This record gives sequence, structure tokens and C-alpha cells, in this order.
Amino acid sequence: MAAPSPPTFTVRRQEPVLVPPSEPTPHEFKRLSDIDDQDGLRTHIPVIQFYRNSVPSISTTGTGGGHRDPAKVIREALGRALVSYYPLAGRLREAPGRKLVVECTGEGVLFVEADADISLEQFGEALHPPLPFLGELLHDVPGSGGILHCPLVLMQVTRLLCGGFVVALRLNHTMADGAGLGQFMNAVGELARGAAAPSVSPVWARELLEARIPPRITCVHREYDPVPPSDARGPATTIVPLDDMVHRSFFFGRADVAALRRCVPPHLRDRSTFDILTACLWRCRTIAISPGDEEEVRVLFIVNARAKRFAGLGLPAGYYGNAIAYATAISTAGELCARPVGYALELVKEAKSMVTEEYMRSVVDLMVLRGRPHYKVRGSYLVSDATRSGLELVDYGWGKPLYGGPAWGRVASFHFRFRNSKGEEGVVVPHYLPRTTMDKFAMELQKLIEEAPPTMRSSL
Repeated sequence: MAAPSPPTFTVRRQEPVLVPPSEPTPHEFKRLSDIDDQDGLRTHIPVIQFYRNSVPSISTTGTGGGHRDPAKVIREALGRALVSYYPLAGRLREAPGRKLVVECTGEGVLFVEADADISLEQFGEALHPPLPFLGELLHDVPGSGGILHCPLVLMQVTRLLCGGFVVALRLNHTMADGAGLGQFMNAVGELARGAAAPSVSPVWARELLEARIPPRITCVHREYDPVPPSDARGPATTIVPLDDMVHRSFFFGRADVAALRRCVPPHLRDRSTFDILTACLWRCRTIAISPGDEEEVRVLFIVNARAKRFAGLGLPAGYYGNAIAYATAISTAGELCARPVGYALELVKEAKSMVTEEYMRSVVDLMVLRGRPHYKVRGSYLVSDATRSGLELVDYGWGKPLYGGPAWGRVASFHFRFRNSKGEEGVVVPHYLPRTTMDKFAMELQKLIEEAPPTMRSSL
């Protein structure tokens, strides 16, 4: 799906304010985990939600959202949520050994109230990445974008002409992963609807993902392969040049997913939609980039350690820190491009199976022993499944969002669910590539779908 021409509109913002916890909270220092403070997570992640002026939800206090100001409602709920999520109202400091610690100062999170002269309908289908107008709906307040000594959350609520509104938020990624952020925003939603307290109590417990004594690397972690000096061009570097880049999203409906599933051997057709898409997109992307046959390419995809198979880690319900690892599949470019999609999918399957409880503990120890390195970027395609982040469920009193999820897909290609203008549900995956590479990538992907074997039953 090509990005439509962006709508033009004007946003009038009020002065940003700090929203502190609505009640006194402890002033203390809390160590982040050794997963939280790795280089690859020392960044900000933006998310966005679009809401209709819909029939109001009924809150537990008997009042609905239709006659209330969403900015006021959400701001008040945010302050209440920060009572239990009070570390998010603090500021990060760096201790010896590059260890990150949050000082729970209670200063608060940044909040911007705004109005835009546009209706929700005028956005059309531009309710997901790429969002060329993101800067209008999530203002980068000067001085707020650092990792240390800055607000950990920035939120903007923008009212629209139609009575709908947009909630955009930027989070310091070291404090939470996608699941943790979804948990926090659902807590804000529950409180906005009148709940006395969040249904899920937040748990810090970052010590559960701190290094063992003594730390020991027991697994092979190709995601953190050392970067040769000739490739040390910074974390923004990819296998492709960063000039004339374009951001484009691709929609995969049921028929598309079924076609791609038919491209793999029968014994692999029961793999998840995420695995199937990841394998196909990795191969098409590599063909489009055209690296040398002997050049090593890899796909990194995020594994959530909250799954049942990681029960031995002891992460409790309500844990909102980063509980992720990067599974890594590797191939030479020549072999990946020359062999069928099933080859790529076998590599993805094997990489996922390698991420066990011991693998997670080994990653934690690696961070301490190797100075909290960044995952290897050059030659890598990073993907993440955001279809169940919880952001798509957040209800502030006006119902669930038309879209709730990542606000961009430049660093990683997020998979998220979306219903298009025809009412068809599917998965959207954004990509960020040079213009000529993007055109070739789209052609390779379309060819793969069109040349799929005869129809078989399948679903998302």
C-alpha cells in the first residue's frame, strides 16, 4: 500500500505542562534491569491512537465520555496512573558502568493539549505509519528528547473538528517495552472511565533481569556480533544508504497471507502469520537491496519473555519493564535470494527456538560483561509483532481506537492489525528504504504473491 498524499492541517498547541502523580509518591532510586539499559533501547518510541467522537462508554461512576473534554479527562487519569507508575514521573541518571537508575523525583511527565482544524474522516486511511504529519500530533518539546535528566514520557492530546481526538505519546524505551507501555496506557484508560484503580497492578521487580553473580555467557548471541571498525558508522546505519529514503506500508489481507503461506513447504504452513510474513519480507527485501552474494544478512525479531515457556524467569503479572530478546536468523545474501522462501522460514523457526530461559539469562550477563552493546545494525532487518501490544484496546471513555500502535516504522518494521476502507482486516507492515530499492521490493513482493501455488485454505 503506497502512502497517500498527507492531509494538510494546522495545530494550535497550548504550552506544555508537567503532570505529576496526583498523590505523594516515594523519592527513591530504582535500578533498571540489565535488559532495560542496553544501547539498543536507549531511544524514544512514539505511539499514536485515533478516536472517533463515538457514543460514550459508561464509566463505573455512571458518567460517559461524550460530554467531556478528552484532554482534561486523560490528563487527570494520567496523574492518577502515575501514583502507581511513579517511576515514570522521575528522571534517569547514569551510575558507574553505564548503569541506568531512575530517580523517582515525582516531577511528572510532559503533557501537551492541542486542537487541529481537521476531522478524522479527512485523514482517510492515513491512520497508521507512515505518518508524515506526526510532528504536528506529537510536538517535540525543546529539551525533552534526551535519555538522561529528561521527562520519560511526552503525551499530546489533540482535539479534532469532528469531536474525535488523537492521543500521541513518546516513551523512553529503557523504562518499558511495548507490552509494558500497553499495560500503562490501559491503566490510564481504566482510570479515565472511572475505575478506582488499575485492574493490573504494576510491578517493578527489575532485579529479576539483572546479571548473575558471577555473570556468564552460556549461549551464542549473533545479534550482538562485534562490529568491525570499517562498519562502525553508528546505530542508525543500515545495509543501505540513508539518502532519498521513503517510508511505505504494505497491507496483507487474508488472501495475501494465504498466498504467501502457499509459498512454503507443507510442514511449515502452520507457522504463525508473523513468521510467514517475516520470512517472505526478509527475502524480498534482500533481493531488492542486492548485496554481494557472500555478504551476511540477518533478520532480528523480538521475542517476548512473558510467554509461558519463560515461566522460570519468574516475571510476575504486571511487570512492565523490557522483557525482550532479539532472535536472529542469518544467511549469506546469495543463498537467501537463490533458495525458496521455505529456507528463510526454516531459519526464522530455528532462531525463535533458540531463545529459551537460559538464552535470556545469558543475554543479561552479556550486557554486563560487554558494556551493554547495541545489537548489530549493519546488514540487519529488525521486525516486531505489535498486533497484541494492548495499545489497540485502550478506551479512555470513547471506545477503542480506530488505530492504536507504533507511530513510525523506520528503525523496526512493526506488524500491526488494521481494517482498511473496504472493511477488510489484515496486517500492515511499514518499511523504510531508498526509493529505488522500495520500488524493487514492492515488485518482488507482488511477484511472490502472484506466483503462489494454487489456492488452499488459510487464515490470518
